[in-house]
Amino acid sequence: MVEVHPNVEYVMLTGQQITRRVKMVAKQLDKLYEGRKPVVVCILKGSVIFFSDLIRNMKTPLTIDFMAVSSYGNGTKSTGELTIKKDLATDIKGRDVLIVEDIIDSGNTLYNLKKLLNARAPASVNIVTLLDKPERREVPMEPEYTCFVIEDEFVVGYGLDYAEEYRNLPYVGVLKRSVYENA
Repeated sequence: MVEVHPNVEYVMLTGQQITRRVKMVAKQLDKLYEGRKPVVVCILKGSVIFFSDLIRNMKTPLTIDFMAVSSYGNGTKSTGELTIKKDLATDIKGRDVLIVEDIIDSGNTLYNLKKLLNARAPASVNIVTLLDKPERREVPMEPEYTCFVIEDEFVVGYGLDYAEEYRNLPYVGVLKRSVYENA
């Protein structure tokens, strides 16, 4: 049994649940990209663990790249404007691109990122996300592949953080309100 961090209210998704679902989605992606070689893009930092598990479960030949993007500035609410902190090193013109994201809530970051990448003339751009909070959506943005649709809770673990902590938890847990409301 996994020990639950004292700042976590409860475990929303266990490591076993995540592992099973990631394997299922990897198989779906293998089917999608059969006979092709996609560029799989990890959105840093939160997606690193999901990205690593996903690509290790994919059988499709692929290349990887990384981006660091934000639409939040210094706040906790999206500004709607995309800031690129680290861009792709790969030329994606004519390539299939798979964006790997940890969580989608407002949708602003990925809506703008997908628009930016489509302007670079790839063959396709698809999004796979570990977590989706559709009730928080501010723009028309739906990922092509979702591991879990979750309630509007502040979650940490499996790459997701609060103030750069909790990323290494082996599950997705709901952070206690007392941790972030009094910060």
